[in-house]
Amino acid sequence: MTTATTREAPHHNTLTCVKDYNCWLPACRDRYKAYQRTRYHAITAGTWEPLVDAAPVRQHLTRLYAAGFSPNRIGELTNLPYETVIGFTQVHGFSGKRRSRKRRCNPETAAKILAIQPGEHLPGKTDATGTRRRIQALVAAGWPLSHLGPRFGLSERTTGALLTQDRVYGRTAEKVTRVYNELSDQKPAKHGISRRSITRSKARAQRNRWATIGYWATRADAIDDPHFTPDYKVTKAEILAEETRWLIETVGLTRTEVAERLGKDRSYIDRVLLQADVKAAA
Repeated sequence: MTTATTREAPHHNTLTCVKDYNCWLPACRDRYKAYQRTRYHAITAGTWEPLVDAAPVRQHLTRLYAAGFSPNRIGELTNLPYETVIGFTQVHGFSGKRRSRKRRCNPETAAKILAIQPGEHLPGKTDATGTRRRIQALVAAGWPLSHLGPRFGLSERTTGALLTQDRVYGRTAEKVTRVYNELSDQKPAKHGISRRSITRSKARAQRNRWATIGYWATRADAIDDPHFTPDYKVTKAEILAEETRWLIETVGLTRTEVAERLGKDRSYIDRVLLQADVKAAA
């Protein structure tokens, strides 16, 4: 169901979802079992090399960045999480949870990154999900767009437009990511931003229910995932309304049948749907 999907592990293309999230999707379990079989046979044959030197990967990434590729774009081409890509070239994470640059990595990850050749792929545009969320989180922390724009190398108007775009240039996404990492644990007031501007920025974020830096700090892998729906300040009634719509539109149940399945009164189902419609129209 839609609601349940947003609460699964952000990525289902590596072993992480099984190891860290105990994912039970059949495809993920099959991939994990295949990995374990390969590992067992390699260990038995004495050829098991789980990790390789990350230096060649880091050097290659440096060349890709110089050619205009952003970590987001590289993630798209390799199907690797953003955190995995930046982990080769920079200290990442948030205060108290920072990780040093990778010194070793698994051969499969190295091969995927080393296979990218600038002449075969264009930096182009990348999904704007992570860019939007990072800007929103900074605004929620009190950073006004008029201050963020120059840091991104953009005007305030262009920065505001990024909040409505589906795709952005890779270099823009990279700049926003870099500034976000720099400002994520700093206070706007210490950079000369007035209390009034900070209050207005926070109020704007609250009206739009934009997730905060603290929210994304516990979901680092999800901030760039367009399939992950933040549940920041989502009420139980809104979750129920979303669940109800999914059952009606996808499964084909009536409102009465939905009420019976969810263990709710029909009148309550009608009320949460009405409230959701009113908010959507506001």
